Amino acid sequence: MAKTGSLTLYEDASRRFMLLGWEEQEEDGVVQTNQYLIQSGDEVVLLDPGGAHVFPRVLANVTEMVNIDSITHIFYSHQDPDVSSGITLWLSMAERAIVHISGLWTRFLPHFGIFDQSRISPIPDRGGVITLKNGQRLEIIPAHFLHSTGQHTLYDPVSKILFSGDIGAAIFPPGKRYPVVERFDEHVRYMEGFHRRYMASQEASNFWANIVSSRDVEAVAPQHGAVIKGKDNVRKFFQWLSQLKSGVDLIEEWYGTKATLAVRK
Repeated sequence: MAKTGSLTLYEDASRRFMLLGWEEQEEDGVVQTNQYLIQSGDEVVLLDPGGAHVFPRVLANVTEMVNIDSITHIFYSHQDPDVSSGITLWLSMAERAIVHISGLWTRFLPHFGIFDQSRISPIPDRGGVITLKNGQRLEIIPAHFLHSTGQHTLYDPVSKILFSGDIGAAIFPPGKRYPVVERFDEHVRYMEGFHRRYMASQEASNFWANIVSSRDVEAVAPQHGAVIKGKDNVRKFFQWLSQLKSGVDLIEEWYGTKATLAVRK
């Protein structure tokens, strides 16, 4: 499958944080997804490696950069099929990997064909830490109801990149996608509709924004759309999100003021 190149978001002697490449051709009706890789020492962590649909492309991206046996952790922000329907394929390929996913969703894994959960590490509601062999830590920060009941985000204190799952997602019109946000104020138009509908409420957004604002964040890397880089853009994003009405705040907008059913042909 043709693809565009991967992008290095951070690199030093001990750490590399990569945005994996995209398909070169946009597909109608298929939501664009981002996949990320963290390489630390001789270990590799995959972040939301995606559904079965993109598995061949993501696998090709990964094997171009690292040995598949070096994958020791796979982190899933939530349970949606575009995030996690490739889980059985990854477990069969990355035989040393532990899978981290919300404990709220592990009971549904048999529906993906996973009955042996010996390599599944349920994430508790209050998050936790993934500690690598070299002692470096990745912080799992809860983001409940954004948009999943059991969503979690992941903060890397070395690269200072916050992997945010669906928070910060953008939906681009055909032919308009880009990997990194250049002008945040212009980028908002691609995020607003998604967040208004898919985030549960302003209260939930504000709660998460307050938590992550206490970290030193250089970039927000979402599962859809573009990476928000630079402290000024990140600050603007947290401020915008914390003030946005969404979900149940707008419930009359989704139902109509009289809750009348729409007419379908």
